Amino acid sequence: MNRPRTRDKAATRAALLDAARMRFAQHGYDGTGVREIAGDVGVDPALVFRYFGSKDALYAEAVQAEIPAGLGADRRRPLTHITDALLHDVVFADWDQFDGEHPLLVMLRSSGRPVIRDRLREQICAGYLADFAERLEGEDAALRAELMGALLLGMGVMRSLVGSPALSEATFEQTRVLVARLVATLTEPPPD
Repeated sequence: MNRPRTRDKAATRAALLDAARMRFAQHGYDGTGVREIAGDVGVDPALVFRYFGSKDALYAEAVQAEIPAGLGADRRRPLTHITDALLHDVVFADWDQFDGEHPLLVMLRSSGRPVIRDRLREQICAGYLADFAERLEGEDAALRAELMGALLLGMGVMRSLVGSPALSEATFEQTRVLVARLVATLTEPPPD
């Protein structure tokens, strides 16, 4: 007698998240379909809706641009050390679950969608860049903080998405020295 196959709900849900991360990393939100995600796992597409409710909810859970918790918690830690950590994680780290890219870069692929752009702005600007701005002295603190964010994010785009030759071949150590100099300049209050 054949018994009906029992499904491990937690394992199926996790497999759907893994498949979604890869698909969204490779094809963006609009280039990824629920059927393809379900097909990668070998399940009916209805399970995606049962476990997540919608493609939007699946995307929100699968692609979270997490900045390491406590990165800026120590107020005595210099911003150059924090940007070193972000440079490593956002630009140089290999995020296997997102086809090698940091979740922020994955989200950038789909930033034409207002809801994703709003989520990016909230996570980046209201998150660690607001913390940077609070720690900077002098005028234009928010602008200088956003310039640091643009530097890091732009480097991630150039290295990962564009494949620029010099940055793609550079090591983390080579790059961090130059980035530290740029960040040090931005942390100085502008002259009167």
